[in-house]
Amino acid sequence: MAGAVGGFISLPAWANSWTVETARSTRQILSRNQMDLLADMAETIVPATDTPGAKALNVHQFIQKMVTDCYEPKAQESLKNGLDSLDGLAQKSFGKPFSEGDVAQRTALLTQLSQDPAQKEFYGLVKGLTIRGYMSSEYVMTNLTHYQFIPGHYHGCVPVPQKAVSQSK
Repeated sequence: MAGAVGGFISLPAWANSWTVETARSTRQILSRNQMDLLADMAETIVPATDTPGAKALNVHQFIQKMVTDCYEPKAQESLKNGLDSLDGLAQKSFGKPFSEGDVAQRTALLTQLSQDPAQKEFYGLVKGLTIRGYMSSEYVMTNLTHYQFIPGHYHGCVPVPQKAVSQSK
């Protein structure tokens, strides 16, 4: 009982100390260039409009953390190899790195990736995690889906219809 009470007392302090720095993965599987490329790829999948895009919401950091902490080494290698080949495909397709391409060029290249059997797993992984990271971001949850941390309001003084009272007797 004392352990449970101690846990409940320390829980708010522990949860309030979560920051971007403490949530970062201790093991980084991607280089800085790969992270920048992943951010550009996520931004192409969910671009900024009147709402922030994936890059502004740091979805690329979410993807790295998920793949590093929750996926098998095969998926981690698929991510790294796919990012390494993305710039080469961009050079071949439109003569410049992926990050320097315009929206139409990037979108066309990602469409090409989604149809290529060799790159389909990589593209599916990044697209799925981009959508998951974007939809579960604080901005989307609070401003677009109006998520409430506590489920609903409790209305204690609600009149009970007479029909329900007479049936319970």
